[in-house]
Amino acid sequence: MATSVAGEGQPSLNGINTNPQTKNLTDLPTELLEHILCFPVLQHVDICNVSCCCKRLHDVCHGRGKVWGHQYKLRWPRLQRFYRQNECCDWLREYKTRHRVGIQIQRTVESISKRFFTEVPCVGQVLGDSFAEIESLGMPEHFCEDELLFILNSDKRKSLTLKYYAKKILYFLRQQNILKSLKSFLEQPVEQQSALGGAVLVDQYCNPLTDVTVSSISAQLDEIADKVKKMLRIKNSSHPSLRIAQGDCLVVEDFELQRQVVCALNSVLYEQLQFKGNEFDYYNPLNSYIHQVLQRRTGIPISLSVLYMTLAMKLGVQLEPVNFPNHFLLRWCQKPRGSEDIYDFVYIDAFGKGKQLTAKECEYLIGHQVTADYYSAISTSEVLLRMVGNLLNIGKRGEGNEKSYQLLRDSLDLYLTINPDNVQYLLLQARLYFHLGIWPEKVLDILQHIQALDPSQHGAVGYLVQHTLEHIQHKKHPVTPEVKKRSVPDHLEVQYSVGLIMKHKRSGYNCVIYGWDPKCTMSQEWITTMRVHQLSNGANQPFYNVLVQDGTCRYAAQENLEPHSAPLEIGHPEVGRYFSEFADTHYAANEELQTRYPEDMVETLGTVQELYHRLTPGCVDQDQASATDQNDHQAMPM
Repeated sequence: MATSVAGEGQPSLNGINTNPQTKNLTDLPTELLEHILCFPVLQHVDICNVSCCCKRLHDVCHGRGKVWGHQYKLRWPRLQRFYRQNECCDWLREYKTRHRVGIQIQRTVESISKRFFTEVPCVGQVLGDSFAEIESLGMPEHFCEDELLFILNSDKRKSLTLKYYAKKILYFLRQQNILKSLKSFLEQPVEQQSALGGAVLVDQYCNPLTDVTVSSISAQLDEIADKVKKMLRIKNSSHPSLRIAQGDCLVVEDFELQRQVVCALNSVLYEQLQFKGNEFDYYNPLNSYIHQVLQRRTGIPISLSVLYMTLAMKLGVQLEPVNFPNHFLLRWCQKPRGSEDIYDFVYIDAFGKGKQLTAKECEYLIGHQVTADYYSAISTSEVLLRMVGNLLNIGKRGEGNEKSYQLLRDSLDLYLTINPDNVQYLLLQARLYFHLGIWPEKVLDILQHIQALDPSQHGAVGYLVQHTLEHIQHKKHPVTPEVKKRSVPDHLEVQYSVGLIMKHKRSGYNCVIYGWDPKCTMSQEWITTMRVHQLSNGANQPFYNVLVQDGTCRYAAQENLEPHSAPLEIGHPEVGRYFSEFADTHYAANEELQTRYPEDMVETLGTVQELYHRLTPGCVDQDQASATDQNDHQAMPM
């Protein structure tokens, strides 16, 4: 801690004698010491060691000082938004707390795979227990979220199982917070609820891992509004809408001035920016997510109406949402306010490029007459119910895969948050959870609520209660999974092993093996439907469980598979459930999969050594890119 400075009487490098003069590091001013100790190469361990040297350095490294504040901000930069600028807090205590949370969350996530590996794969399967464990830490939510993001942002080819469960927990955590925000939103006075704010919450809930905020969406709409103002300025330089600043609530009363706004809005939105109704892919859920509608510039009547109505409001024109059957509309009053005569309104079809319709012309859209009630304005909560109902119907129309089940779950959660006593959808939610085999305690809560609302549902409720209790009892005594060894005589015909990257000879899809059976174990109905009898060896050959690059899970016959000539990563959401790492030529099975197939890892390593040891890394990368381009997303299940 001392540095010698050459002086008179002490030998220096040139041989001249100089006197000794010593300067201690601790004699430096506090500001300079802090500057030195904030050097980027120093980590928290170094600061701990320095602070133990002497009282002077210990005081410089005090908890509320600059040094530990720098360490905290260096280690967790994403958390800075939760602290006020120049805030004086105990950074050492914050560092210790955050560090401890990180360790506890890592342990929680690591333990999940062992507990839930045998469960049916589904986004919500692990979350009831694991979320409760993280909540029990009693730490700020942003600490937990940051640690999960840290796990997800680490080397993308490694720690795949840890990332798999961290992503599920983060998904669940964010959804719980969004539901709280939605409940608070619905508790606000009706006049303070904006359709855009509600639509953003729906978007956030269905896409919790995407960065969607009201401020970012509003900023994009402000840009569009500025384009409309620019066009208005050309037509009428004194138009009052030009004087409306962002956040103002000025209403343009004159009908002719309103008409100028609507015309300019139509021109910008549909001609200049090319927004349109998605007639060719109407049932794509992306059409209902506001950030996607803005990005893709296409949507369905209700999502386009929300944008149109919000833009008109920013420009001083009040439009009202109309829950017209099969085709959401906006209405624009042509008479003094307060009129409820349906013929005093012009109806705007945002899906039809802002076309203006009379009440009679609206009926032509749906091909039949409707009563006057359908022309009435509706509340923001009713707008959200219509929007969520659309998503719910898309989920019902799905193919029964995880993606459609997740959409169905999310839309049911949203619908029942807005309308918690809808018996029909409560029963659907209970059945869905029961079908997926997840969160049985939640199923019982839902069923109890249904029984209290409608005792006539006793039969359906009783059936589900009985089988849910059986499921809970079954979970207390889980069946030990079958261990499959290649050395067993019945398994000698199995040629391939878990972790190998394969190509389907007939369908052309790329996949990775995560399980196998010595013979086909599917039902006779499946065997007939998939035309297994047409294969050379029929059902009497090994079959493999594979994760396909298009996101599906298939069951493929051995004679239809071959090792991939240029191994590539398989972009399947369930890869992390089975594998811990992508090792360039194959996937390394995680601990749980290795327990199930204890002899496969050695076999996989031997196979990849034999197949790929002559390939240079550059050659593999080139072939991998070519193979990706040729991936067939329309492959048959077999």
